[in-house]
Amino acid sequence: MDLDALVLAALAARDRAYAPYSGFRVGAALLCASGRIHAAANVESASYGLTVCAERNAIARAVFEGDSQIVAVAVSADCDRVVTPCGACRQVLSEFAGPDLVVVMTNTHGKREVTTLGALLPHAFTRTTHLDPNAKTTPNLSKDQRNDS
Repeated sequence: MDLDALVLAALAARDRAYAPYSGFRVGAALLCASGRIHAAANVESASYGLTVCAERNAIARAVFEGDSQIVAVAVSADCDRVVTPCGACRQVLSEFAGPDLVVVMTNTHGKREVTTLGALLPHAFTRTTHLDPNAKTTPNLSKDQRNDS
């Protein structure tokens, strides 16, 4: 797993962020089981609650392009500490990856920390832990598309 390439993709995505209100530009890059990297940036809205984080934009892009099994994610922003995925992004990441997902948190100054989604979100709300996996409202996903961790 080439974490350096993943971080570079997140840094490059950060440059495409739309953050006119906060100025806090974030880039994220996902490595999927297919070997493809999907990158995206945060997109803000004047109605702040409608802002979409870089990680969720990258997930949407990956799913749209046919990848739903995430192996690793890198997140980067210009801040003193490394940037971490927010709580909403952690939960959405858990929809497509298990607790062993590699999470690379970086900043634009070269700092890097690596952890797992399980360490960041130890009690994720998932299909198998909180919902009936056989319920009729369950999307028609193949076993390979479901990450029932």
